[in-house]
Amino acid sequence: MPNQSLIKKLLIANRGEIACRIIKTAKAMGVRTVALYSDADVDARHVALADESFYLGGSAPADSYLKGDLILDIAKRSGSQAIHPGYGFLSENAEFARKCEQAGVIFVGPSSDAIDSMGSKSAAKEIMGAAKVPLVPGYHGDGQDDALLVDEANQMGFPLLIKAAFGGGGKGMRIVESSDEVLENIHSARREAISSFGNDKLLMERYLRQPRHVEVQVFADSQGNCIYLSDRDCSIQRRHQKVVEEAPAPGLSDELRVKMGEAAVAAAKAIDYRGAGTVEFLLDTDDSFYFMEMNTRLQVEHPVTEMVTGQDLVKWQLMVASGSPLPLSQQEVRVHGHSFEVRIYAEDPQNEFLPASGKLNFLREPEQSKFVRIDSGIRENDVISNFYDPMISKLIVWDESRPRALQRMVHSLESYQISGLKHNIEFLSNITEHKAFSEANFSTDFIERYGDELIGRSLSASNDEQNALALAALYQLCSRKAAAKACVNKQDPYSPWGTVSGFRLNSDSTHQVALLDDNHEIQHLDVTEISIAGQSVYQVEIADITYQLKGELIGEMLHSEITVKSGQDNQGAVTASGHKVKVPVSQVDDDFTLFINATSYHYRAIQTELEEEQECLEDKLKAPMNGTIVTHLVQKGDQVTAGQGLMVMEAMKMEYTIESPFDGAVSAFFFEPGELVSDGDLLVEVEPAESKEQA
Repeated sequence: MPNQSLIKKLLIANRGEIACRIIKTAKAMGVRTVALYSDADVDARHVALADESFYLGGSAPADSYLKGDLILDIAKRSGSQAIHPGYGFLSENAEFARKCEQAGVIFVGPSSDAIDSMGSKSAAKEIMGAAKVPLVPGYHGDGQDDALLVDEANQMGFPLLIKAAFGGGGKGMRIVESSDEVLENIHSARREAISSFGNDKLLMERYLRQPRHVEVQVFADSQGNCIYLSDRDCSIQRRHQKVVEEAPAPGLSDELRVKMGEAAVAAAKAIDYRGAGTVEFLLDTDDSFYFMEMNTRLQVEHPVTEMVTGQDLVKWQLMVASGSPLPLSQQEVRVHGHSFEVRIYAEDPQNEFLPASGKLNFLREPEQSKFVRIDSGIRENDVISNFYDPMISKLIVWDESRPRALQRMVHSLESYQISGLKHNIEFLSNITEHKAFSEANFSTDFIERYGDELIGRSLSASNDEQNALALAALYQLCSRKAAAKACVNKQDPYSPWGTVSGFRLNSDSTHQVALLDDNHEIQHLDVTEISIAGQSVYQVEIADITYQLKGELIGEMLHSEITVKSGQDNQGAVTASGHKVKVPVSQVDDDFTLFINATSYHYRAIQTELEEEQECLEDKLKAPMNGTIVTHLVQKGDQVTAGQGLMVMEAMKMEYTIESPFDGAVSAFFFEPGELVSDGDLLVEVEPAESKEQA
């Protein structure tokens, strides 16, 4: 790469949030930007933000964002001096980086040789061992025979971790607890590895039961300078994928931070590194730390490092790629305050975190400031497709201390409102409000340990499901009143009937409300309109609690007042005084969502004659999402028990097992391995045991 080669035009070989993030910094530096798009991304935000854009092909990554030769050709045709790969896709593809080098196009990242060195986890561990970077005991050899791997596993002891040698993001990774589980997990990890990375080589290492995941941001230039910029804790993970990240890692002594930082720099220097990289460590309870892997790219969680150091790491990348030296020396790096990042995903925590796809028909984000940052590639009414990672955005906060930054995050999650598809905002809120998390008492098994608490309803008891149901009924009646008033006034704007209060002299008016909730249960509510002190008030009883409600709709907000009468004391009913609250609401057709704190309550207004149809739940033998059948675990005619795996399907490079919902016999498979399936397709038929006995 020529020294001090100024980048005037930059091609971003990526999409979504990271593409928008790169475009923002490039524009601030006066660099023109070129975006790429697939069929699914024709109207995407990153395309709208870039100065120009080029079409790649079909929606699947293999038909678009993984077409390295086409991307390099577009770079040449567009006059781009450099390609920024972001993260994912081609960001750690050594062959693509090598082709850029040969074509004289700057690859914004390390050299192809450095990527090669860290691309294989087993080879990386050999290099790190030679550089005296601490390693977890394990097997990283070239021998991949089943019998050899099983023998090595038994010698190593349990628990152990099997993972893809060429991979990341938790894919191709399995925890094995005993000898009889080894072979099955080897086969499963291989299948996922070959699907995700095109290479099924595996490595194994001892599994530390309660380690923390602490990583160090390193940066190196082509002049031989290499420094570390703070550390991050990424211990809050699900299926080995990070959920919450923070910087700096809490609870580390100054001495330990320096040791880990210097080890990370040694790791980078061992491969003659250049650019942004992250060295990931497992930190044990005795403060021992072990090299896990090095990511030769910008990390998803880089914003928390930017927030505490005050540096723009994408700007650093472009400067270093142009041949400039690092902007700071190690002694000049300053860390101030604390930062958290959470990843807002389109997924269903109540259903094994299955990715969700569909239209994001309502989006209200927290207000951004020096304390709150949102990195996103999504706008309201955009469609989350099933072709790519279902991330909606990254929410990042900063403040002077960890407790203050955590409170910022709690409040920001309460202000984040999404409807139209399932999301994980309430799950994230439950994590950030959990006592163990606030005390920084966690390890990589945090979500597994506290799963029931985290996946349930909000930890805050101020608004429970009954309160939400009462407010939903109030919203329905206010909506009806507004619609009736609009209809009457349209016919005769001076008509006194345009008030449509619903109140009748000398008698109470009763309204029926039927709502389908998130549990697929129909809630029948008889709401009586009564007069209290000359004012019309709605009264409804839910689970022996009487609610008296008043309210009105103003824009997207339900302004309500609630009085709750419940329980008995020595004097009789216990009454809570009127509680005034503003509740954001979104509605599309008959579906509406109430946003109360960080919890979304979804309802559908239904007609009585449709109740029986609405109460039918989806068959658990149907495809939960679009994907591909991997293998059958049983055969037609086999007797199966409830919970037994029937077949494996793959979606978004993750495997999902379709289980039998009851005891019975497999009577038919409707799809064979390798075939594509759509969300809702019936995959397999199981005849219940009772039916067979009757026959």
